[in-house]
Amino acid sequence: MINTVVLLLGVVTAGQCLYTSRDDVVELTPSNFNREVIDSDSIWIVEFYAPWCGHCKNLVPEYKKAATALKGVVKVGAVDADQHQSLAGQFGVRGFPTIKVFGANKKKPEDYNGARSAQGLTEAGLRAAKDMVNARIGGKVKLGALDATAHQSKASEYGVRGYPTIKFFGAGSKSRGSADEYDGGRTADDIVRWAEEKAVASLPPPEIKQITSDKVLKEACEEHGLCVIAFLPHILDCQSECRNGHLSDLGRLGDRFKQKQWGWLWSEAVAQPELETAVDIGGFGYPAMVVVNKKKGSFATLRGPFNFDGINEFLRELSYGRGSTSAIRGATLPAAADVPAWDGKDGELPEEEDIDLSDVELDDLPEKKDEL
Repeated sequence: MINTVVLLLGVVTAGQCLYTSRDDVVELTPSNFNREVIDSDSIWIVEFYAPWCGHCKNLVPEYKKAATALKGVVKVGAVDADQHQSLAGQFGVRGFPTIKVFGANKKKPEDYNGARSAQGLTEAGLRAAKDMVNARIGGKVKLGALDATAHQSKASEYGVRGYPTIKFFGAGSKSRGSADEYDGGRTADDIVRWAEEKAVASLPPPEIKQITSDKVLKEACEEHGLCVIAFLPHILDCQSECRNGHLSDLGRLGDRFKQKQWGWLWSEAVAQPELETAVDIGGFGYPAMVVVNKKKGSFATLRGPFNFDGINEFLRELSYGRGSTSAIRGATLPAAADVPAWDGKDGELPEEEDIDLSDVELDDLPEKKDEL
C-alpha cells in the first residue's frame, strides 16, 4: 500500500484553548508528540503558541480553515508552548506563534515563514509532501504486499482477480470502491509518478483570489512556478451573475490543473493599471488572461475565446511547454495597488446630485454684454 501524506495544524490545552475537539486539529503534548509526529510517516505542520499571544489568536481562523481543507489529506496540530515549555525548547521556539513543518527528516523540522493564511499554510504542506515523494524515487517508496493466496477473503473484498494487482489507497480508503487500481508501468518510477499524481488529485482545488494588495499578487506569483491572472470586466459591464460565471469557470479549471500547483488570481478591469501595462493587456479588452512566470520575467497571453474550453486549451498547451511568451515590461511585475474586495453584489451607478434652483432669481444675474 502506498502511503499518502498528511498535513497538520494546531490545537490547544484544556485550560485556555484556542482550539477545541470540534476543530479539525490535533492537540500535541510531550506525552504524544513522539508517537504522533516524530515516529510518524506523515508530514506535519505544527504551531507552537501561547494562549495569551495576540498574533496566535489572530491566526486561529486561518489555521482552522487550513485544517478543514486538508482533512483526510494532511494532518494538522498545535502545542501550547506556554504550558509545555520543554517541548517548545526542544525545537528552539523563542516567539509565538512559531510554525514548523515536520517533513522527511523529523529531527530537523523547517521553520514556516510564509503568509499566515490558510492558502499559504496549505501550499507549504503540499510542497513538503511533493518533496517527500520525490525523495523516495528509486526504491524508497513504501509499498505494502498481500499474499492473496493466503488471504483470499481480503483479496476478494477488493476485487482482485489476477496477479499482480496493485491498488492505491488514498486518505480514508476503506472499501473496495474507494481503492483505485493501478494499470501503468511496472517500474519504480512509473509507480511513484502515478502515486504522486493521485496524492495531489485528492487535494482541494486552489482558491481563485482577487488581487486586492501587493501581498496577494506576490504570494501567488512568487511562491508558484506560474500564476494565472484573469482580468474580468468592470462590475457595471458584467454584473454579479456574469462575474460569478467567469469565476466558476476559473474554479473548475483550477481544479483540473491543480496538479501543476499554479497560483490563480483575478482583477477587475482597470483596477490594477500598472499590472495591466506590464503584461500588455490593454489592447485585448475584457475579459482577458495572462499566465506569468515571474522567475523568468515572461508571460503568455490568452488569444482565443475567454470561456471554459478556450482557457482550457490555452492552459493545456502551456502545460506541455508550448505557446509563445513575451517579456514583462520593466522585467518584473510592478507592485499591486490596494483595492477593496468585491462584495459579491451587482454594480450601481452613483446617484446624481439634485441641484435645487428654486431660490435662484434669473433676473438678478448680471447681464453679459456681447463681445465683438
